[in-house]
Amino acid sequence: MIHKKLSLTSRILVAFASGALICAFFLPVWRIDLFAPQYPEGLTMNIWINGLSGDVEIINGLNHYIGMKHITEDMFPEFQYLPYVVGFFLLLGLTVAVTGSRRLLFIYLLLSAIGGALALYDFYSWGYDYGHNLDQKAPIQVPGLSYQPPVLGHKRLLNFDAWSMPHVGGWVVVAAGMLAFAVWFIEWWTARKAFKSGLPLISLSLFSLFTLGGCQSGPSAMEPGKDACYFCKMSINDTRFGASLLTSKGREFKFDDLQCLIHYISRENVVPGNVSSTWIINFDEPGSYLAAEKAFYRIHPSLKSPMGSNSAAFATEAAAKAIQSEEPSPVITWAELQKQLSRK
Repeated sequence: MIHKKLSLTSRILVAFASGALICAFFLPVWRIDLFAPQYPEGLTMNIWINGLSGDVEIINGLNHYIGMKHITEDMFPEFQYLPYVVGFFLLLGLTVAVTGSRRLLFIYLLLSAIGGALALYDFYSWGYDYGHNLDQKAPIQVPGLSYQPPVLGHKRLLNFDAWSMPHVGGWVVVAAGMLAFAVWFIEWWTARKAFKSGLPLISLSLFSLFTLGGCQSGPSAMEPGKDACYFCKMSINDTRFGASLLTSKGREFKFDDLQCLIHYISRENVVPGNVSSTWIINFDEPGSYLAAEKAFYRIHPSLKSPMGSNSAAFATEAAAKAIQSEEPSPVITWAELQKQLSRK
């Protein structure tokens, strides 16, 4: 590596990336979610750098029956020193920004990679012990079966779907590391005269990609033949109909018919506070969504929706009225649609 100072733009970005680590002191960095038929909204355990929060006691109550240890903060000696580790990386990153040292930036990235790998291994070790060393006097025992939670991603544990992934604070840490690596790579490449201009634009573009690219403010696209209705379990094939419900815990439920969505909400006693947003497929633009409260609705036999509610959503009142039929039906609101379909 050619030993010259970082550019001003790179220093600013490194300072921003390292400063963003302060979020880890105020936001949870990891989460474990458990979903089961009796807990459709899921149970969540949030992991901070110095403690736990969420539905920990409920999870402990369930895990007691299969002999798993009672989860307490005392199980994690890491909570005693993790704040100091994060503080060290924050100060080291700011030192890189102040000095502009490329060598120090490389050391910062190397230590970050080692620290991340050790953190995942430590989490795996805890999960292995937690899921394998069971109480032999537990009420429920399945010989040969262990309950080790996933380190990252999904795993089926009896009738529970377990998900393990970074929380908000964790994603900030990941994005900060990726931004710092992008700065180092561009500086390294520039030093070898691969290009002589465009560094500020490329750096800022990478920053936007890493920090904003993974954010999803709305529902994911319907995939005909792959997605299935959460309520009736039928495959979703007609993208002129259907809906998506996003929960406050980040989970998405898809439905092939508006009636399935409304029956799920009413029959499962879904609490409004647990719903982040509700999206309805636009009949005139298959596959695209409308906010449920802002859409206009028609119910008529000519619409022929998958599960027989014969209902559809439209972007405007005029678009809803444009559906011609010999037996005209009124254009109704989201609230009126829920009343009518909940009675079917």
